[in-house]
Amino acid sequence: MARRVLGDDPFADGAPDGAPTDDKAKADAPKKRSVPPKPRKSVPPTAPRKSKAPPPTADEPVARVAPPPAPLPVIEAPTSSEAPSPVDEAVEESVGAADLPPEAPASDERAVLTDAPRAADREESLEDTIRALEARLDKLLEGSREQAQPILDRVSDKLRAVASAPAARGDGAAEARDEGAQYDVAKDLFGSQYYLRQWGRVAMRDRSEEVDEFGFDPSYEARWRPLFDFLYERWWRVDVEGIENVPAEGRVALVANHSGAVPYDGIMLAAAMRREHPTARPLRWLAEDFVSHLPFMGAYLTRLGAVRACQENAERLLRKESCVAMFPEGVKGISKLFGDRYKLQRFGRGGHIKLAIRTRTPLVPVAIVGAEETHPLIAPSGVVARMLGVPFVPITPTFPLLGAAGLVPLPSKWRIVFGEAMPMNAYGPDAADDEVLVGRLNEKLRGTIQDMLDRALRQRRSVFTG
Repeated sequence: MARRVLGDDPFADGAPDGAPTDDKAKADAPKKRSVPPKPRKSVPPTAPRKSKAPPPTADEPVARVAPPPAPLPVIEAPTSSEAPSPVDEAVEESVGAADLPPEAPASDERAVLTDAPRAADREESLEDTIRALEARLDKLLEGSREQAQPILDRVSDKLRAVASAPAARGDGAAEARDEGAQYDVAKDLFGSQYYLRQWGRVAMRDRSEEVDEFGFDPSYEARWRPLFDFLYERWWRVDVEGIENVPAEGRVALVANHSGAVPYDGIMLAAAMRREHPTARPLRWLAEDFVSHLPFMGAYLTRLGAVRACQENAERLLRKESCVAMFPEGVKGISKLFGDRYKLQRFGRGGHIKLAIRTRTPLVPVAIVGAEETHPLIAPSGVVARMLGVPFVPITPTFPLLGAAGLVPLPSKWRIVFGEAMPMNAYGPDAADDEVLVGRLNEKLRGTIQDMLDRALRQRRSVFTG
């Protein structure tokens, strides 16, 4: 066996068993240069120390070196809260306490856990948080002047800063005002929750008690009816064709082109049904989602009969056997430039077709001519639209050049054509999931309305005289 080398120097010379040990042999051995021992590297307690023996020379026999022992498994010491398992005790007895790795010192995280608040303290802290939130909610619900005062002060400070900006700069360059400050002022003026809440209260201040579940107020609509009749009869001089195609009772959906930068088409359709239809049938029309977020406009249009456009509201109206007007073009229809007027945009994904199939509602195509010329759209303004939170703000030949007077619509000649109804009784409810069928019916309806628009435009001699 090879003799085990002990000591600090792992490369110390030692004679193997059976080798000559006389002085001659020592003298014949080559002299080695004394090398200072290398500093020992600290190794983990679990890693075995490896000993290296000098390579055998030609005169020395090769000694068999025993393989190093296998590394000991790392045994984690149980925590103070857990008792050691029988397996851990058996391993500790077989290996020995001296060979086990030293216990790691307690970490900062462990110290934090020991100092964590008790469950009762946490419950008390949660209760205090809930009470603070309740107090804050009560303060928000008060709606007092004190709640709105910080907002008013902030808006006033910003307005004062913008107004004094040219004088502070010295040379009177009004065009060099801070655009960011103006944007913040407009955002606070038109987009703060305080103003939206206050304007909504003003719009609903004189509401009557006879309001349906969608917000329609018959008394309020009756007060505005003379203005709508004036626009219908004297200002736009609306001609109606084919209104007998609308059923006198039962659910029905009027699908029309959406036209005009400021859409009056829903109000005029309701006026046409009330004035020209044999049964004076009431009409509810679907308005874009962004209208509900506008100050005044959302509440006013809701009281006049508009309904926020979504599948749920439309289906509820049709289940009540109502007459509903839909505008599948959406915002794309009213944001068309004047050069693209009366060119139908895409009818979405056919949600109105699926709704009609599910509810077995006939669809009546409607073409409206004349609304595109009330506010000829030259270009949409994106910057102002972002301030007001609307899809676009129309720039017309009269607005904003003439200020508020530019919002007065031009007296173009209107014509509303009602086509033949498209029944949906032949399709089962499962047909609403057939995308091919829905797409084909959607394109058929869109093509029918486009043909009606083209025919009405060919028959028109003048924009203002018809």
